[in-house]
Amino acid sequence: MSDPQNPPAGGRRTWRRLIPVAAVMLAAAGVYASGLHQYLSLDTLRLQRANLQDFVADHPAASVGVYMAVYVVAVVLSLPGSLFLSLTGGFLFGMWLGAAATWFAATAGATVIFLVARTAFGSALKARAGGFIAKLERGFRRNAFSYLLSLRLMPAAPFFVVNLVPAFLNVKARDFVAATALGIIPGTLVYASIGAGLGAVFDAGQTPSLSLVARPEVLIGLIGLAGLSLAPVFFRRRNGDRRDG
Repeated sequence: MSDPQNPPAGGRRTWRRLIPVAAVMLAAAGVYASGLHQYLSLDTLRLQRANLQDFVADHPAASVGVYMAVYVVAVVLSLPGSLFLSLTGGFLFGMWLGAAATWFAATAGATVIFLVARTAFGSALKARAGGFIAKLERGFRRNAFSYLLSLRLMPAAPFFVVNLVPAFLNVKARDFVAATALGIIPGTLVYASIGAGLGAVFDAGQTPSLSLVARPEVLIGLIGLAGLSLAPVFFRRRNGDRRDG
């Protein structure tokens, strides 16, 4: 008979592995319940433009740190605002600094939630990913790094889904981090560049739209990069078919 005051070692390990997932889920629930996620919008950026720019001017280093911290939290909690935040980075800090801060924060946040999802109770997060898992599983099984790189270059699935699915399919952490860090560079630069031009949109009295990132010249470049990243998968499959024949 087990002693309730001294649970088995396996039980203690299980509870310790539950803590990160529970913390993420509770934090996400708190954010949604408070409505804070609604502030991650271009309307908020337009309305708070002067205050944000004043803070950046008065506290340049701290503002970058706060921005990256907010971005990491948004990614870890899978909040629907990472694209808005990427544009905000370019708007507040310019293309190059904004892209660098976004790249670091997005990679860090994605890595954190990937590691959390690999815990024993990651199934709670697996339900959040929905039916995308079945659609993406075959590509990850063939060549995890190349397939993940292509998904990062050409975001055909939501960012939070691509953070979670590799964990459920036992993708190696080093492959996840490397593919994420490399794959988000082009998109990060594109979004930061668009964000850096939002000031002119505001000055003209126009309403910015996320359709800016769907311009043909942007999508064509990202599709081309995604195609190149998938080349190793195609070559491996072709060589395998030849051997089988």
